Amino acid sequence: MKALPTLRQMQFFITLARRRSFSKAADECLVSQSTLSSAVKELEALIGQQLVDRSTRSFALTPAGEEVAARAPGILASAEDLVDAASGRRPLEGDFTLGIIPTIAPFILPRTTRRLQKLYPKLELYLREDLTAALAERLTAGLIDAALLAFPYEIPGVEVIDVGEDPFWFACHDDHPLAKRKTLSKEDLKQCSLLLLEDGHCLREHAIDACELAARTGNASFDGTSLFTLTQMARSGLGATLLPEMAVNGGLAKGAGLTTIPFKKPAPTRRIGVAWRRGSGRGEEARAIAEVVAAAMG
Repeated sequence: MKALPTLRQMQFFITLARRRSFSKAADECLVSQSTLSSAVKELEALIGQQLVDRSTRSFALTPAGEEVAARAPGILASAEDLVDAASGRRPLEGDFTLGIIPTIAPFILPRTTRRLQKLYPKLELYLREDLTAALAERLTAGLIDAALLAFPYEIPGVEVIDVGEDPFWFACHDDHPLAKRKTLSKEDLKQCSLLLLEDGHCLREHAIDACELAARTGNASFDGTSLFTLTQMARSGLGATLLPEMAVNGGLAKGAGLTTIPFKKPAPTRRIGVAWRRGSGRGEEARAIAEVVAAAMG
């Protein structure tokens, strides 16, 4: 019988391929760098191919390594699904890892986690905050069970249940030319200097698309790394910004002393939903979490 790689070896290698650093991958896997390196060498010996190109200073995979990195996540996801399906565990009992993006986490998690603890006392909820692309990768690789994301965003092989709409609001300093308006239209933004999140944040693309901004940021030269940073820059008079309604309701704009103005209906919006791998056996749990999130948004 042919010897096969262990799931642990593949987990280590997938993490290494994603983090592109032995030290960072070891930290994420909670093992020493020597342990992770040994596991990768064992995997190479078993396959009979070098997977990591060690001839360069920068990290690189060999063609065989690229092939393993592309196929291994699906194998791991299937193995995890097999364990979940066969364990007979009741929904939302034991470990459940939920990914969540930073433009949702601080405004939804406090109410959501308290409600989940009350409804499902045997749930051990682990949270992973990251950008959408990274969470989508983790979800398809079986490294998280579900993700609370903003849509539209295409992730192959997943199912999504909507939990609500999150309209955008205009936020500005009180001396901004539009600060006295009761409502705004998308056209009002055409000549407005807007501060948006930097590339990599899906909220940036959602705001651009929803407000029909033709893939631009206005005349502003600043791209923020967080909503908090954007509000502080708007407070300094460097421009206006767009905030999701959950952030406005959470007091983010008020705390920065900004004026907030709604858009005329139909307002530009983003869709919030819970995603899970199709066929993972996590659908019932994802739907239960979605109910709690929907109640928190309401």
